[in-house]
Amino acid sequence: MRHGILSKIRVLDQPNTNFPLTEVSSVTEFSVASALQNYINSDHPSHGRKIHPLILKAGIKPNVNISIKLLIMYVKSSCLSDARQVFDELPRRTLSAYNYMISGYTKHGFVDKSFDLVRELCLSNEKPDGYTFSMILKGSTSENAESRLPFTGREVHAQILKSNVEGDDVLYTALVDSYVKSGRVEYARRVFDLMLDQNVICSTSMITGYMNQGRLEDAEDVFHKTVEKDVVVYNAMIEGYSKSVETAKKAIHIFIDMQSVNFRPTISTFASIIGACSLLSAFEIGQQIQGQLMKTELFTDIKIGSALIDMYSKCGRTDDARSIFDSMPRKNVYSWTSMIDGYGKNGCPNESLELFDRMISERHTKPNYVTFLGALSACAHAGLVAKGRKIFECMDRVYSMKPRMEHYACMVDLLGRAGSLNQALQFVMQMSERPNSDVWAALLSSCRLHGDVELAKIAANELFKVSGESRPGAYVALSNALADAGKWDSVSQLRELMKARGISKGTGFTWIGTDAGLEAFHAGQSL
Repeated sequence: MRHGILSKIRVLDQPNTNFPLTEVSSVTEFSVASALQNYINSDHPSHGRKIHPLILKAGIKPNVNISIKLLIMYVKSSCLSDARQVFDELPRRTLSAYNYMISGYTKHGFVDKSFDLVRELCLSNEKPDGYTFSMILKGSTSENAESRLPFTGREVHAQILKSNVEGDDVLYTALVDSYVKSGRVEYARRVFDLMLDQNVICSTSMITGYMNQGRLEDAEDVFHKTVEKDVVVYNAMIEGYSKSVETAKKAIHIFIDMQSVNFRPTISTFASIIGACSLLSAFEIGQQIQGQLMKTELFTDIKIGSALIDMYSKCGRTDDARSIFDSMPRKNVYSWTSMIDGYGKNGCPNESLELFDRMISERHTKPNYVTFLGALSACAHAGLVAKGRKIFECMDRVYSMKPRMEHYACMVDLLGRAGSLNQALQFVMQMSERPNSDVWAALLSSCRLHGDVELAKIAANELFKVSGESRPGAYVALSNALADAGKWDSVSQLRELMKARGISKGTGFTWIGTDAGLEAFHAGQSL
């Protein structure tokens, strides 16, 4: 019987993996452990699952070594319930067993279960090591972690110091990443500076943290000090620069530099650099990047297609955007929304609404909040009040999406542009939530458009209450409405009030394309 089982283990071990077999005449712990290890090291560890029932049929009682290998094999095969059963049946739960099980739960998003095991480990005779702490840190910053976590980066760091755990790259990297994701970049930098070998993963975390806080010089310092760079660290710089129009040009320079040292751009690289082109309205560069993309398999990716649509739309080239949209083999909500919003913002409300209706009728893609905002904005610019109401009402009725403040503001703008100012005010007064500054600003703008000074005063006063001094444009809008009505005494009084409150309107400026790139020109400045 045992000889037959061994033959089956040999058969399982041989065909697909080409692993050499040791010739033995009976099943031994060594042969079973060896077969399991072969599958653990292979690209298809799940194929080793067939060995477990054969072990049981052979009457072999797995020792700790075999049980740990079974546990690892199940974790690598994403069979966590089987892994947990092996873990629970262990005669003695070792630190390595805890670590493998905690790692499996953490990597598959079951953070609460991994933390439960950490608590159990701390109550046992085993003590956490550096790998355990690194898993705790990864779990605490996971997207699947609850908002109220039992562990924070500082608490784990304190326990590491108390436990005299010897740190390594894995632990330090997890600690840096934890501090960065919690916004404590200064703590992250202290750990980073203590590392003898500052690896590229840590450098990337630090760069991301600094970029998120707008500390560009610090990010650049880390980048330049990173000796062995990879495509990910370049991506972190490009993504950080591409978030602001003031630094978007630097993103293009880094994009060129990374290719000059033979790093091949990834989908994240292209998405970020296309975003930089959007900010700079640099469609010529965008076209060159599109040409580069067309030589790769990335061109048909939904993320890239949506980014190109958004870029061309923001550059005012809706025909190019529509060409990309129509050529996409697959579309998602972001693709549809980018095109719908692009049409609306470029003065093509009818095309925007036609596309929205098509999206709804095909029923393949559910619109999101931004899709509805784009459709409502298109209705406002086209003066389609009835259609706008229908779209607004179907958000909650059909899609169970409660309108947000920006949707209410868009409806007020829709009614106001159409001259239905009283309906707009009534709509605001019937809102289930307290209107914010965007809602009152939309009403104030419409009042100025149609010369309703009295209602403009009401809207402005409400706007002053909710926004205080944060929206000087509200004072300017009311002043312009009063000036249009010839009420110059009231204009003078309002301007004196602005002076008394220390409120000043920022200087107007526009972005102009020059040979040096996109430049800001302020009012009164000569070219």
